[in-house]
Amino acid sequence: MTIRQMQDLSRDTMEYASKIIVSGMTLIELRGLCEEYMLSHGADSFWYWDVGAFIFSGDGTAASVSGREYKTDDRQIKHNDIITIDLSPQRDSVWGDYARTLIVENGYVVTDIDCIQNIEWKRGLEAEEHLHEAMHSFVNTDTTFEELFHYINNEIKILGYVNLDFLGNLGHSIVKNKNDRIYIEKGNREKLSSVEAFTFEPHISTQKSAFGFKKEDIYTFCDNTLVKL
Repeated sequence: MTIRQMQDLSRDTMEYASKIIVSGMTLIELRGLCEEYMLSHGADSFWYWDVGAFIFSGDGTAASVSGREYKTDDRQIKHNDIITIDLSPQRDSVWGDYARTLIVENGYVVTDIDCIQNIEWKRGLEAEEHLHEAMHSFVNTDTTFEELFHYINNEIKILGYVNLDFLGNLGHSIVKNKNDRIYIEKGNREKLSSVEAFTFEPHISTQKSAFGFKKEDIYTFCDNTLVKL
């Protein structure tokens, strides 16, 4: 099992979630279905505090909590809603780590950003796309975790958003034990190329908004070129 295969499973799970989400479904039901899907399609467990799918909706999308403290809210998905799903499957200690913010309009997930009617939500997803593109353009084999931290936080500010992460970081290395992770944070002068792979997962909002946005992918270097797994 490879990280890419676990990420493929994560993508498949997110696509599955996008198809089954309807207004009236509870977050607890959705979590159960996502975790069942991952376990039946290749995962043997979940690496982050044994939770396979961290799910938030509405103003809960702006919350940033440790997995140790996470509890899935028993709230129903509304006819028009915003949902963040963060997946953490593993098999034989090989991780997947993948998150998306999904928009529900008229009872169903809108899969095309251009078709989202709520302007605030549309702009939030567009900001996430911009940050991933900016990161990809900025990073090379000599870039340190700290340099990426400062660059992206400046980009977040320029866009008019704030970093919501409860620790202030933007991602972490992919390892076998969650306690061995190093982070995209101030003071970490290790090169991104020194680790097998790393996540990039800005969690952002505007100052006055009740909603948060998140997009997470895993990246690695292949022949000195940054690639998404």
